[in-house]
This record gives sequence, C-alpha cells and structure tokens, in this order.
Amino acid sequence: MKNTLQIAQLYLRFALAIGFLLPVADRLGFMGPAGQNSVSWGSWDNFVVYTNTLMPYLSRWMAGVMGFLATVAEVSIAIMFIVGFKIRTAAYASFALTLTFALCMTIFSGIKAPFNYSVWADSAGSLLLASIATYRWSIDFIYDEA
Repeated sequence: MKNTLQIAQLYLRFALAIGFLLPVADRLGFMGPAGQNSVSWGSWDNFVVYTNTLMPYLSRWMAGVMGFLATVAEVSIAIMFIVGFKIRTAAYASFALTLTFALCMTIFSGIKAPFNYSVWADSAGSLLLASIATYRWSIDFIYDEA
C-alpha cells in the first residue's frame, strides 16, 4: 500500500504539472492558432479576453495583469511539482489557484464550465497532494533524508 501511495503522488504531481503547462502553451500560441483542434486561445490576446470574462469587474488591462500573474504561478507550480521542490507549498498554491479559477468560472461562465476543464478535480487533487506526508522521488525527499 505504501508503494502505491508513492506512485500515486508522483502521478498526481505530473498530471497537475502537465495540466498547468499545456494551457500556458496554448495561451502563448505554442499549440497552434485559435480554432485549431484542441486549441482554446491560440494567443495571449485571446487569453486576456477570456480572463476578462472570468473577471468582468476588472479593466481589460488589469485582466491582462491577472492573466500574467496566473501564468507565472502556473509555470512555477508546474516546475515545482516536476522537480519535487517544496511540493506541499506548491500543492497549497495550486489548490488556491485552481479553487479561484473554479469559483470565477462557476460565477461568470456557469456551473458546467469548470467541470469541462476538470478545475474542481484539479483543486481537490492539489489539496489531497498537500496532505501527503512524504514525497518520494523529489528534492524534498532527498533533503528530508539527509
């Protein structure tokens, strides 16, 4: 059972990390142009417009700032999950970020929107990851053992 938990936490870390990195690649245009199969935004401008729909109380400029901050957080969290550095901190940050996404999506886009992108599941998975005592196969584990 203990080995299963070690594999599950590694799987969850990587799944969450990839779940952050692919949308970042999409909004930066690395996945192709908007309208192409499996491309949501295709450009930063399209992403800012979408961000503004989730935060309509902000100006477009401020929505761009919030989108930029979210992007930096997503990339940082993903890297921390992949290399296994400060996993618990990253997991709590991931929980807070995805919970914020889920709430904004629910309020301003409807209840179905966050479920279409598994945002609630990502938020719950992040909270579960934060509750694990030991993160095998990580920088954290190496320094805890030393």
